Amino acid sequence: MFVGVDGGGSKTAFILVDRDGNVRGTHLAGGSYYVSIGMQALGALISTSLEALLDRAGVAASDVTYAFLGLPAYGEDSDAASQMDQIPAKFFARGAYSCGNDMICGWAGSLACRDGISVVAGTGSIAYGERLGARARCGGWGEIFSDEGSAHWIACRGLDLFARMSDGRATRGPLYQLMRERLGILEDLDLCRHVYVALRGDRALIAQMCPLVVEAASLGDEAAAVILEQAGAELALLVDATRSRLGFAADEVVDVSHSGGVFGATAVRQAFGSALAGRGLYRLCEPEFPPVIGAALYAACRSGQSFSDSALARLRASRQHVLGALG
Repeated sequence: MFVGVDGGGSKTAFILVDRDGNVRGTHLAGGSYYVSIGMQALGALISTSLEALLDRAGVAASDVTYAFLGLPAYGEDSDAASQMDQIPAKFFARGAYSCGNDMICGWAGSLACRDGISVVAGTGSIAYGERLGARARCGGWGEIFSDEGSAHWIACRGLDLFARMSDGRATRGPLYQLMRERLGILEDLDLCRHVYVALRGDRALIAQMCPLVVEAASLGDEAAAVILEQAGAELALLVDATRSRLGFAADEVVDVSHSGGVFGATAVRQAFGSALAGRGLYRLCEPEFPPVIGAALYAACRSGQSFSDSALARLRASRQHVLGALG
């Protein structure tokens, strides 16, 4: 049996899958971005969630062949990565688990572990790809100076646009009134209190304002629509850089897929697809599996026991059930 964990800034999904592709259990927990919640809280979240997952399935940790935990910001601080590596040791023997960045879950799920590139755009953004055993990532340097095209990036540009509209530096479009109504702002400068006091500047909470920009664009706000177009273009640049780092030939067509809530916005998805189509070097693929199933697929690959075609078919049949259970 294989355990897959797909971490994120706002939620963390756990899954247990047997070798025949049957989903034996799922569990949903809060965000696992240690920079926000702290390493101790991350350890507690993983421990209690694994206990719940295994207990619900009636499975002992010793029955798990391999577990892969994809965690936000893994690999971006060597000391922190060493601490993360120790957390699952309470459950699994050495050599029966590994930790990595959650971008791997997105790639493994969307492309079913085949060569190509996947972009994850949720609270943050990052691209990851593999080719003939080589691995590369691009982006994901954090919300202060990176994470282009992410929900946090889009939300921040929406906040900037609101401020400009309020000041008169930009023409007031639908976003202006939409933000006032949805955030309960009576005075425009109360937006500062909402962001800095109520939300405490938290990246995950700020990212949750991304849908306001998407809605404003759908209502005809041209400036909001430009933000979404720019997001798609930035995400496409991540693909180009990852392609270069992996050494794909100049005329080689590369499979590209995606995951994360930002791609639920039609405008971003279309801008991303149009940018890639203009290069003529990519084949855009719809995601085969959600990232949490990708984590289980990667666990199987790491153990040298990749799923059979029949097992993959069962997992495909379980896709909607898993999405319903884990969101």
